[in-house]
Amino acid sequence: MAAWTWRFEKADGTEVQPAVEPEEFTTQGDAESWIGEVWKDLLAGGADQVFLFEDSTQIYGPMSLHAEPE
Repeated sequence: MAAWTWRFEKADGTEVQPAVEPEEFTTQGDAESWIGEVWKDLLAGGADQVFLFEDSTQIYGPMSLHAEPE
């Protein structure tokens, strides 16, 4: 079974420990729901962007945690 995981980085690409520890997700939807709930906490904790992986395969990223300016 695939495991979906997030990688958390600063804007310069340095990996950082997330302010909220993620679980290991069994579906992409679960992983995306989680990031949707905690992205503000992750941003406050020092992460600027995230990458989503399925096992060791990068699915997408970097995805900024900063809200788009209106």
